[in-house]
Amino acid sequence: MKNITLIFIGLAMLLFTNCKKEKMTENPFFSEYNTPFGVPPFDRIDTTHYVPAFEEGMKQQNAEIEILVNNAEEPSFENTILAFDRSGKLLTDVRYVFFNLKEANTNDQMQAIARRIDPVLTKHRDDIYLNEKLFARIKAVYEKRNASNLDSAQIRAVEKYFRDFERMGANLPKDKQEELRKINTELSMLSLNFGENLLTETNKNFKLVIEDSADLAGLPSGVIDAASDAADEAGLQGKWVFTLSKPSMIPFLQYAENRALREKIYRGYFMRGNNGNANDNNAIVAKMVKLRLQKAHLLGFKSYADYIIDENMAKTPGNVYDFLMKLWGPALPMAKKEVVEMQKMIDREGGNFKLQPWDWWYYAEKVRKEKYDLDDSALRPYFSLDNVRDGMFMVANKLYGITFTKRTDLPVYEKDVETFEVKEADGKPVGILYIDYYPRAGKGAGAWCTGFRSAITEKGKRIDPIVSLVCNFTKPTADTPALLNWDEVTTLFHEFGHGLHSLFTQGEYYRTAGDVARDFVELPSQIMENWAGDPEVLKAYARHFKTGESMPDELISKIQNSAVFNQGFETTELLAASLLDMDFHTLTDTLNFNVGAFETGSMNKIGLISEILPRYRSTYFAHIFDGGYAAGYYVYIWAAVLDADAFNAFKESGNVYNPELAAKFRKYCLAESGDDEGMVQYRKFRGQDPSVDPLLKRRGLK
Repeated sequence: MKNITLIFIGLAMLLFTNCKKEKMTENPFFSEYNTPFGVPPFDRIDTTHYVPAFEEGMKQQNAEIEILVNNAEEPSFENTILAFDRSGKLLTDVRYVFFNLKEANTNDQMQAIARRIDPVLTKHRDDIYLNEKLFARIKAVYEKRNASNLDSAQIRAVEKYFRDFERMGANLPKDKQEELRKINTELSMLSLNFGENLLTETNKNFKLVIEDSADLAGLPSGVIDAASDAADEAGLQGKWVFTLSKPSMIPFLQYAENRALREKIYRGYFMRGNNGNANDNNAIVAKMVKLRLQKAHLLGFKSYADYIIDENMAKTPGNVYDFLMKLWGPALPMAKKEVVEMQKMIDREGGNFKLQPWDWWYYAEKVRKEKYDLDDSALRPYFSLDNVRDGMFMVANKLYGITFTKRTDLPVYEKDVETFEVKEADGKPVGILYIDYYPRAGKGAGAWCTGFRSAITEKGKRIDPIVSLVCNFTKPTADTPALLNWDEVTTLFHEFGHGLHSLFTQGEYYRTAGDVARDFVELPSQIMENWAGDPEVLKAYARHFKTGESMPDELISKIQNSAVFNQGFETTELLAASLLDMDFHTLTDTLNFNVGAFETGSMNKIGLISEILPRYRSTYFAHIFDGGYAAGYYVYIWAAVLDADAFNAFKESGNVYNPELAAKFRKYCLAESGDDEGMVQYRKFRGQDPSVDPLLKRRGLK
């Protein structure tokens, strides 16, 4: 009887094991991707696969670290630093897919998984970085790094990892580590909640529904057609729907003659997360600011900004403030002049009101047309999405020799996503590029670059990256292709610059390959915007979607002549948001902290005029409360100094495609960008420190 029981138990265990193996096999994350170029098998992945894959990924990494810390051999680069650098492959693969899709193509199930898995992942990360044995081994390698015959790349990886562990609390006593763990867990959940609230406020909680065609007065036909299509999708046939996505909202603000409706849609936009409803973000912001300060204090920093900027090129919050205020000085008076100009137009037309924030786009567009005989609707026909995309590919080809071949055989997560194979001039592979163009209910606002696999060199062989650009552009209609406005054109070039950075990255260690300071990371993206608007480049790619004719020289001249138009507004709103971010994160005491009052005080302190709001108000400032840019939104304008100076080198050479400069920029600022500190790499390219003059001239501030 006993033997029979044992047989049954054995059969049951075998059946269980086989079932488990079968389930493991069914989950696409548990085997190598059997797809061209090893891209994720989006056509086979569903929401049921994520949690088991996350759990297995953490289990595998824990096992790898357990082997590492119990290695009886003396800690070395290979058995400690490299082993840690290569750990967690499955977990990394799952994270790449899940978190990218949660931002680009989410649903209720994805959000529920995120709420479930986020605190578990936070604990997993803390368990690693607060592992005494692991830190002891890394510290041992660090202390002997200069006497261990390591090359410069290895020493940099050692130093970066040691610094990571210190900044994650490895040197703290146990009780302080436990406090840090609680803060990290709470911050991760608050950030998640902030993002979910903002997504709902943007995509679900507001629609401007127009029933009377008279309320469409002033709007171009393409904008009206897009609003009609949006109404049809919402089951509101015969009406017109405008949303808070910028391709819908901005044209309405630019052209709609109905001032009350302009106010309604803009108020819907700037009140996101601040409506006292279930999606209100005020309490979340206040709590995050407090917790970040507590974290900074635990780690020995005066403020959270001190903690963050210590790793950046700027080094201290004081340097950031000095930099921002040097630009604020000339930017604010310029914005005030723009207000005067628009108010004169309002008065001249008999408008009995003072310019308000929701009037800015409308009257700025009118002033631009009056001063430069240029309006947005005249440009759009030359900026079909296909032409702009092909134009940026052309620029990359002329600069770097790379080619882009469209693929239709790669799995995608949404039908409108396009994929491209990227190759060197000699046919050598570079990587795969995904581009996701249009808004949808499950996509976050804005545009960003991300990826599904990072470039790395292992045993002399490069593993090519899989890069993704995610945007929210004007959709095509039944009669016209997607026609972009100028902001969308520069946005696509911008994100493509990030993409090139990822595609060109070289390095043997994940910790350092392509890894740059936050205030360097926008250089590769922002420099590409310069080519988007260069006359020679425009002539090549800006072609009328109907006739195929190149943009006429007269129109290109108008674009150039109006280059500094509205720069007071654009610079001021950007700087205001940057200063608001810095003010939040240089706080040293957050007792009785009120978000709205703090924001008002911050803006009053710098004298922001009532006609302009900061580019992001607190309750929808996703960059700093759900996007990794806390105490770092300034980086866009910081990197603008670098990109203006860098592009100026091309212009001064007499050839915007100068091959020698392009090769140096690719080598030092893209491919090898993680080899040393940001300014060191920039000087290798430029041969000198960057000058602020090209930026000031470009924005009309000098």
